[in-house]
Amino acid sequence: MTYPYRTPRIASGLSVFLHSHAYDYLGKPIGLLANQASVEPDLQHALLSLDIKLPGSVKKIFSPQHGFVGEKQDNMVESDHGQLPDGRPVYSLYSERRAPKAEWLSDLDVLLVDLQDAGTRVYTFVWTVVLTMEVCAEIGLEVIILDRPNPIGGEAIEGNLLDDDCQSFVGLAPIPMRHSLTMGELCLYVNSRFKKPCNLTVIPMHGWQRDMYHFDTELTWVMPSPNLPLPTSALLYPGAVIWEGTNVSEGRGTTRPFHIFGAPYLDSRALALDLKPLKLPGFMAREASFQPTFNKWSGELCHGLEIYPQDKSFKPFLTALSILEIILRRWPNEFKLKEPPYEYEFERRPIDLILGRKGLFEALKSGTSAKELCASFSEELKRYRREIKTIKLY
Repeated sequence: MTYPYRTPRIASGLSVFLHSHAYDYLGKPIGLLANQASVEPDLQHALLSLDIKLPGSVKKIFSPQHGFVGEKQDNMVESDHGQLPDGRPVYSLYSERRAPKAEWLSDLDVLLVDLQDAGTRVYTFVWTVVLTMEVCAEIGLEVIILDRPNPIGGEAIEGNLLDDDCQSFVGLAPIPMRHSLTMGELCLYVNSRFKKPCNLTVIPMHGWQRDMYHFDTELTWVMPSPNLPLPTSALLYPGAVIWEGTNVSEGRGTTRPFHIFGAPYLDSRALALDLKPLKLPGFMAREASFQPTFNKWSGELCHGLEIYPQDKSFKPFLTALSILEIILRRWPNEFKLKEPPYEYEFERRPIDLILGRKGLFEALKSGTSAKELCASFSEELKRYRREIKTIKLY
């Protein structure tokens, strides 16, 4: 268990900036892209810390999906623009647009970004930052990323690289589902691919190592979005997010989103028995039934499993594909893919945007096993590992 008063093993980019760089920006107009998880080890919010260190400097706030205080539950539930009690504006970047207008940024000297990423390609926060970086590049505004840990480690990689024809707000660069990078590293990687790179600086953490998961850092977990309430939720997410593209509930509307999944037509016992011979690494699950209060199957009794990762050998993407493989074989008539829209895409299939490649679902459906499918990505992942060597900060 982690306690707020315990000295953590690492210092976040926010802590490093406040200690070593903040006075360079004293008196300069600053924008801050952050949310409720942008905190110091003692849980003091980044905005308050910056106001204390640089009084009067932070002029504007920008927020990602789910809002500045993390109040919006679901996908495509937009946040309105607003203002703080002291009158400072809060611009939502998950509203009528997913990128800021240039005029919102034009009177700033620098934009600070302090967001906790989840380590998964489809998590939208990094793409909000990327779209913002493009605008900043056009107007010459400096962007500073205050880096934070990848909560699911900086070594394990899973999934195929995103194909160009599957780019969307849940993926704007050729990275795998579980990408192993921190927010800062990922922004450096994407910026290196821009035709017009932005003036980007990353303030690295002190003490973070690539083999660390969140619980190794001894930092307190503040949920970055409403459906990632625990560090384990982030570990499950690279696989469980696949259910968003189907009629299987990913557990939204319960107290265990992404830990639990199911549908009225599934048989928990049969599913558990079919999974046992696969001997998935780090995998343990119990038969579970639940009744979502919103989202898919709201008010209906669903049957499925609750997954309990046992150690760092757990592979969320392989696990979810293996479960999907069984569902396609046992319940082919009841199982359905979700129809658009999905994250502002109104024509392409959600499952293709999530998996990042057309045809993967059909391959699984036609009999290719999840293990065979994952093994087929080995060469492209080797290439990806070579490419990211130059931007790794840790």
